Amino acid sequence: MTNSSFTDASLDHFSGLAPLFPLPNAVLFPHGLLPLHIFEPRYRQMTADALSGERLIAMSLLCPGWEKAACPQSPPIHPIVGLGRIIAHERLDDGRYMLVLRGLSRARVISEERTDLPYRIGRLELCPDQIPDKCDFDRRIRTEEILALYCRLFPGERFQRVIQQAMTVDLPLGAVCDMIASAVPMATELSQLFLDELNPDLRSQMLWQLLQKAACHKTTALERPFPPSFSRN
Repeated sequence: MTNSSFTDASLDHFSGLAPLFPLPNAVLFPHGLLPLHIFEPRYRQMTADALSGERLIAMSLLCPGWEKAACPQSPPIHPIVGLGRIIAHERLDDGRYMLVLRGLSRARVISEERTDLPYRIGRLELCPDQIPDKCDFDRRIRTEEILALYCRLFPGERFQRVIQQAMTVDLPLGAVCDMIASAVPMATELSQLFLDELNPDLRSQMLWQLLQKAACHKTTALERPFPPSFSRN
């Protein structure tokens, strides 16, 4: 098993700390785009602080049953998060923000920092892909199969142009799977399972099976626009 060398160069000097933004229905994949509508005061401050710093936010999926958490201000989250950078933002006249995050890496929450801030800060460990030394299928062929099936299921998606451009730089299987996963409709908990999986071969099998199931049941009606609509905090 080897670590992937395909990492975002902008994280070479990552401090290891990032604000945690817990939501019950949003998962950020590497290479994905996530629009966000920020309106709660604590997350307005989080956004302002992020913009004045590394511009990083760790999207954290709330665990089932979070509504009944003993500490309402810090409900439990899944330990694997999607670390993203703010690539576009607009501050509205009333102080709200509209953001677009670009996914950079999976990360594991090692601990949470004790601070006086109104939002949570996580100490993170970046999680590169763990690539098996041996594979029982041709990764390049699997990549082409996934792309072909995605394009057949979603023929009108503008995202296809992005995928075609990506293929010209020969992205690894794991990166392509993350890009596709960010654009297809998936249940939130399934998205988190996909995020949790560091083995890109297994991720590709998960995605391949999902797309095949969609093809068999002709579920192209489950269209999700790309980019997705703005998530609300």
